[in-house]
Amino acid sequence: MKILAIDTSGLVATVAVADGDVLVSQFSIQFKTTHSQILVPMLDAIQSNIGPFMNTIDAIAIAKGPGSFTGLRIGAATAKGLCLALDKPLIPVPTVDALAYNLYGTEKIICPMMDARRSQVYTGLYTFVPTSSEGTMEQKFTMKTIESQTVLGIEEIADKINEIGKPVVLLGDGIPVYHDKLEKLLKVPFSVANLNQNRQSAAAVAALAMTIYEEGGAISGMEFAPDYLRQSQAEREGGSADGGKKKLPKRPGVIRIREIRAEDITEAAELEKKCLGAEAWTEKQLLEAQARDDTVYVVAEKTGKIVGLCGVRNVSGDGEITNVSVSETCRNEGIGYKMLKQLIERGRGIGITAYTLEVRAQNAPAIRLYEKLGFKSEGVRPNFYENPTDDAAIYWRKEQ
Repeated sequence: MKILAIDTSGLVATVAVADGDVLVSQFSIQFKTTHSQILVPMLDAIQSNIGPFMNTIDAIAIAKGPGSFTGLRIGAATAKGLCLALDKPLIPVPTVDALAYNLYGTEKIICPMMDARRSQVYTGLYTFVPTSSEGTMEQKFTMKTIESQTVLGIEEIADKINEIGKPVVLLGDGIPVYHDKLEKLLKVPFSVANLNQNRQSAAAVAALAMTIYEEGGAISGMEFAPDYLRQSQAEREGGSADGGKKKLPKRPGVIRIREIRAEDITEAAELEKKCLGAEAWTEKQLLEAQARDDTVYVVAEKTGKIVGLCGVRNVSGDGEITNVSVSETCRNEGIGYKMLKQLIERGRGIGITAYTLEVRAQNAPAIRLYEKLGFKSEGVRPNFYENPTDDAAIYWRKEQ
């Protein structure tokens, strides 16, 4: 079985290709780059060295969480997009389980710790149990979960380790942060995994994914959602309608227009569906469109959420505007105007000299926006839209 494995749950971005029991390629980096900057170039680098492999893989494995909220979203968007584009299944692998799998064959207690801030860690407790086949001296191991992945305070996980009373191996980016504290809390012998074993590894994700696949754990890309284990900081501070916490006062957020990124695709598709219903583009369509060299796609971001989407495709110098969606909660804030303005400016960079779009003839607010930007009506397509039936007004804007 050939698997492409991705892990962006922590500080390390790591990608691997495994074919059966052979690790064909692995690319890992922990440096001054964000996962959104490095993940796709890593995939390209692997492909340039081992040749085209995307169409030959059987499944895509992804570290499903817990971990960095942003990192998990980046990995999830990339994996889901690839699954949709390639029509391959997705294998979700628990992040902490995969970290423990770095120490395959260790019969000591294994305790991964990822720094979750606020004196907490994403953690779990594991060990490997030896198994043997009849008629052979070869020994294999099965990972046993003592404590499933969870989020705990340092004191809590130290107490659990002490209760077991056996030597433990520690690993993960939480160890350097809490090493001194653990040294005082632990009452059993402990060691720290070496640098070649102590961080996320896509090879470990791939190896564990094969076991999960054999147990029927594969799903479709559309079914997948990251496992965060706890609320984001914004959710914690803002509270919920019935959570009893004081909500933060509403403040007008700053609107940021920027190019779309892979991690935006899922949220953008959801926005499209809310705005356009059956006419909305799917995740797969958006991902394929965004990846083309002849398109420009921008989003509007407000308080960390995607509230607008706008895209254009260059067809022999004519820019066909394919998507314009604005969240219902953010209308009348000039978002559509700002997106289209920037889209037109960016379109010049890919050789667009004129722009065209179609709009429902009864959509007066959208028509006012387009005319404000210099678009002029140049025809009608009768009964072009359905549910409800409406004409399509054709608008053009010719660059001076």
